[in-house]
Amino acid sequence: MARILTVSRDIVVDVPPATVYDAVSRPADMGRWSPENLGTSPRTPVGAAVAGTSFEGLNKRGRFRWVTRCTVTAAEPGRRFAFRVHAIGVRRPRLRGPIATWEYLLEPVGDGTRVTETWTDDRRAWPDAVAHAFDRAVTGGRTFADFQVRNIETTLRNLKRELEAASRG
Repeated sequence: MARILTVSRDIVVDVPPATVYDAVSRPADMGRWSPENLGTSPRTPVGAAVAGTSFEGLNKRGRFRWVTRCTVTAAEPGRRFAFRVHAIGVRRPRLRGPIATWEYLLEPVGDGTRVTETWTDDRRAWPDAVAHAFDRAVTGGRTFADFQVRNIETTLRNLKRELEAASRG
C-alpha cells in the first residue's frame, strides 16, 4: 500500500483572517492548540515568525518527548503560514533531514475565516515499507497520515474555540 503523503482538514472560525494569522504565525503559542506540540524552546524568538525564521519545537506523545528544528517557509499575513521540520532529536534536534511540512491557509468566509491545516510527509526517500513500520511503531499502530488527521482536527477545534472566545470576551 502506497503512503498517503499529505492530509488536510479545515474549519471555519468566526474571526477575521488577520486574527487567525496572528495566532498561527507565533510558533511559541502552538502548544495551546496542538495535542502534541508544547510550544517552542526558550531560544526561539517571541512573536510572529517571518519567512526564514528558524525555531525549535517542543513535542510530546505519551511519555515520549522530542525537539524539532523548523524553518518558516511562508509568512503571508492574513493568507498563509507554513514551516518545514528538518531536524529531530530527544534533547536537541541533531538528526537532520526532510521530515514534514505544516501549512495554514486562510480564506475569508463572510465575517470569518476558513482555516485549512495541511501536513505533508517529507520523508520521500524512505521506502514505503520502512515508513509504514516506523509509523506504526511510534503512533500506536496507525500510519502518520491517519495519526495527523486526528491531530489536525484537534488543533483546529482548539484554535476555533480559543479565538472565538477571545473575540466575544
